[in-house]
Amino acid sequence: MTTTIASPTRAAAPSIAVGRRLRPLLIGIGLQSFLLWVPVEKMFMTEIGFDAAAIGVVAAVYAAVVPLLEVPFGVLADRTSRIGMMMAGTVALAASSLVGGLSTDPAIYAGAAALLGVYFALDSGMADSIVYDTLVEETGSGGEYEKWIGKVHIVESASLVASALLGGVLAALTSARTDYFLTVPVLLAAVVALRRCREPRLHRAVEQVSYRRQAGATLRALSAGCSVRRVVLLTALAAAAAQVIFEFGPLWLVALHAPAGLYGPYWAALVATVGVGAWLASRLPLDRVAGATTLGGVLVVAAVLPNISTALPVVIVAQILVALAVAVIGVRAGYLLHDAVTADVRGGVSSGASTLSWLAFLPLSLLFGWLSRGHGVQVAGWLLVVVAAGVAMLLLGTARAGRRAKVPTATVHCPDEPVLALV
Repeated sequence: MTTTIASPTRAAAPSIAVGRRLRPLLIGIGLQSFLLWVPVEKMFMTEIGFDAAAIGVVAAVYAAVVPLLEVPFGVLADRTSRIGMMMAGTVALAASSLVGGLSTDPAIYAGAAALLGVYFALDSGMADSIVYDTLVEETGSGGEYEKWIGKVHIVESASLVASALLGGVLAALTSARTDYFLTVPVLLAAVVALRRCREPRLHRAVEQVSYRRQAGATLRALSAGCSVRRVVLLTALAAAAAQVIFEFGPLWLVALHAPAGLYGPYWAALVATVGVGAWLASRLPLDRVAGATTLGGVLVVAAVLPNISTALPVVIVAQILVALAVAVIGVRAGYLLHDAVTADVRGGVSSGASTLSWLAFLPLSLLFGWLSRGHGVQVAGWLLVVVAAGVAMLLLGTARAGRRAKVPTATVHCPDEPVLALV
């Protein structure tokens, strides 16, 4: 009788400890994601003189900043404090919001975009590395990563949805510029919340080496075998697909003359996929070929639909499906990536995968903007289809590799996958 009662108590104790450790992180991320200006950004940009091509150039500005800083910041975080990097990134995000609100022309707004790139570089890979290492410290394993990172993304998504709805209302009642200014104090409150987080120490438990040697170890980990390279590329392309949808998705609404009141609910539905996708990630059999094939097929079909339909409901639902699919795939890829590397390079490796996504997004953003201006957003949208097809192929490759790994007698070789030739 005693054993029956004590067993679930012992099993629940690590989960309670993990929840207590991660609570300040969840609060900080919730506040960090409360970005009132995001749903009306494209509308505000057009008000101060942007066209589709100029929007692509500004997207390229922060897409160029991030790759320059991301891996160095990731390696530095592995040597010092990941929470410290998140706090610095949140300050950069607050500064970006302030400069954005003060902007009166595209040149000034480009400065806000550069600061946004600094935020992405500082924040990249930090939260998921903290979650994984906290689980290892408290439970001895990262096996529940998808469950806990799912909770992080649900909080993030709920905050994005709430801010999207409120931001749309505030912009209608006042102006889009007001949304930028009101976001700043919320982000400063996020810095205070993050400061209360007790981050894991696993990444500092190993013997300290020079920055150059650690950077070299990070780069070696990023290319350590075909399976790791496949997961890194899957992480990068899934993130690039998400960036295309979130950056350029509203342009379809602009082209179809959607009413202004639709932008808030549309954006709320789009960002809700971050949380829903994270919740689904641990419940879908993506380690099986059938599950990976089904999700990859849904992703490709959904990416095609906005380019062949002029019906606003079809375009919106298709974009939501694309965002949902890449959210699920991103969580799965994150687990595989963190599980494949050691704690001392985990932040740098995660940042490296993100850097690859920005390197892919940089030419995509320029080409998307150019094609949109010259031929329309539906022609430019075929770029997303190409990326989605690559994600689907890589997702299927991870499922096949997992199946082969379960066969003890199998000889491990890199499969002949065209996408892998890019690594």
